[in-house]
Amino acid sequence: MATVSALIVDDESPMRDQLRSRLAEVWPDLAIVGEASNGLDAVTMAAQLQPDIVFLDIRMPGQGGIEAARHLYNRCHIVFVTAYDQYALDAFEQGAMDYLLKPVVAERLRVTCERLRTRLTKAPENIGEQLRQLTELLQQGESKKPAYLRWIQAQVGSNLRMVSTREVLFFQSDEKYTLVQTAQAEMLIRKTLKELADELDPDEFWRIHRSTLVRVDAIAEVTRDERGRQMLRVRNHPVLLEVSRNHTHLFQQM
Repeated sequence: MATVSALIVDDESPMRDQLRSRLAEVWPDLAIVGEASNGLDAVTMAAQLQPDIVFLDIRMPGQGGIEAARHLYNRCHIVFVTAYDQYALDAFEQGAMDYLLKPVVAERLRVTCERLRTRLTKAPENIGEQLRQLTELLQQGESKKPAYLRWIQAQVGSNLRMVSTREVLFFQSDEKYTLVQTAQAEMLIRKTLKELADELDPDEFWRIHRSTLVRVDAIAEVTRDERGRQMLRVRNHPVLLEVSRNHTHLFQQM
């Protein structure tokens, strides 16, 4: 059986590396023949390399993934890799397109790869109409929902790590740095807490102190200490975070 080949397209190098690593786990025989950082290069490389599959990020500088897909779908099978939320995902369920939600997890990728193995026995389907509908849905979603910060870039040694905001338990800052705390690790970034508060979804992250932002669904419980202060405990971490008087209204039942 001929080797199946794929092209990975994403403007962020860490995201390309992560997808390549995940694909090596779930489909070790898949040949990654190239990588591109924008839609225009993806179309050019696909013409030269003739991949069977193209993994396409939707949002990229210049020509994005949907525009590139319009040039590619009749030549190869398309899988969109997206950070978009549920408002756009219904479009993928309607037709022959498949998607992976960032950060890509092995279980979901395994399902996608199984679908691809089946689809590779046939010619790529005409998804022109689905692409048009997807474009409309994304435009509607963009007009309704602000583009909140979804990824944190943190320097770990000599490496740049991409951390999904869904992994973050809380942010805590001092005068120079902001601590990013996940269940597995802590990292320092130079972005201020004010910048983070302006860029993060206020329904997902609450400011509980002038130096602390906490992810709402990471809150395990709020108690009072012997001094009457509200103290917040997060899941998967032993630290107690103080809720300042200016933010006690967030927990009015206490």
